[in-house]
Amino acid sequence: MGNEDKFRDKAEELGGKAKEGLGKVTDDEDLEARGQAEQSKSKLKQAGEKVKDAAGKVKDAFKD
Repeated sequence: MGNEDKFRDKAEELGGKAKEGLGKVTDDEDLEARGQAEQSKSKLKQAGEKVKDAAGKVKDAFKD
């Protein structure tokens, strides 16, 4: 996973946190829920990429 992808996923997570916070402050439950959904989506992407990174390291460990 490239650093650009990691940055984009983290930015998406932070954007979701901002939406969630704004939804709480403005009492907008829909906005709050969208923010939470964006955070969950981003965290799943990040977890998937970590698995890919780990698999690549295992693969590289067996190379000679």
